[in-house]
Amino acid sequence: MILRGAFTGLISGILMGLFIKALEFLSGKKIYVLLLNIDFIPGFQKASFSELTEFSFHLIIAAVIGIMFAFLMEHFGFVRKRKQYLVAIGITLPTVLLYFPLTILAIKETPDPTDVIAIGLWSIGHITFALFLPIFYKLSKSNC
Repeated sequence: MILRGAFTGLISGILMGLFIKALEFLSGKKIYVLLLNIDFIPGFQKASFSELTEFSFHLIIAAVIGIMFAFLMEHFGFVRKRKQYLVAIGITLPTVLLYFPLTILAIKETPDPTDVIAIGLWSIGHITFALFLPIFYKLSKSNC
């Protein structure tokens, strides 16, 4: 279960990260910067990490969410796609709401907390992650 969940979260997180990076490139809104940003964490304010390292931090969170998703699928026996998508959206929704504290706490330049376009793009990126979870969970049955 842990391996399946980690695989599910990692693949979903990679695709979401690439999608958000593309959305940032197309829109000019710094949502990818926001996704990778950790400068608000005590001890990391002056740290300078490479993009790959920051992306790895993002993938750790994605793997944890994937493991939570796999646990819920296996513990409650959700086999119907509808329930899987509802659970995926339910556990991903808090990450959408993180937009607000992350923009407020960020030291780096990130979108404004009231930037409706950035909020929408951030939300689309995270909803995409939620939609990937059941897909890659199913695929992981044959891989893990």
